[in-house]
Amino acid sequence: MNTRLPALLCFGLLTVFILPSVGFTDVYVYKDKQGVLTFTNVPSHPGYRRVFRDNNPQLSGAVASFDSYDDLIRSASDRYNIDADLIRAVIKTESDFNSTARSNKGAMGLMQLMPETARLHDVVNAYDPIDNIEGGVRHLKLLLGRYQGNLELSLAAYNAGIKAVEKFGGIPPFAETKEYVRRVLQHYQAYRANGLQFVQRTHQ
Repeated sequence: MNTRLPALLCFGLLTVFILPSVGFTDVYVYKDKQGVLTFTNVPSHPGYRRVFRDNNPQLSGAVASFDSYDDLIRSASDRYNIDADLIRAVIKTESDFNSTARSNKGAMGLMQLMPETARLHDVVNAYDPIDNIEGGVRHLKLLLGRYQGNLELSLAAYNAGIKAVEKFGGIPPFAETKEYVRRVLQHYQAYRANGLQFVQRTHQ
């Protein structure tokens, strides 16, 4: 099922039309660069975000992310000269755009900042999207500078830490870190491809 709606109508119509048609199932939404929302229960690319969960049809924090998170991402992208699609890919992989996420290791928020990383970048509240994205992007900038733009090493260090990358002289031989780098790059490529398709359509 796929339903496209203008942003201003989406929230009321979501409850009236979308949920009854899918019953108790996950519902995902994608907002394109024209502001059109596409709802589906079968997401076709990583740009979709879950807004309703199976057997728990409650709005998640992802709904508020359409405008506010994107604005924050673009702002941080401009300040630190880091591709917004890369930031989105890291957030997607780290927390699936859940600002209240917490890992069993203590990583917090959208970009899953560890306490020491949050302190390093003066993040006061790691669960606040503004603070979290600012700190996460600043840390990503630091890593990209340290590894001279090498994206794979920077992502490995974001996941496993600088000490681990330097100890092994490259991506650490950890299954989790290897999978993390793979997933971020996969999401990054998908976000970039979607943006390219949009540019091509607008110039046809």
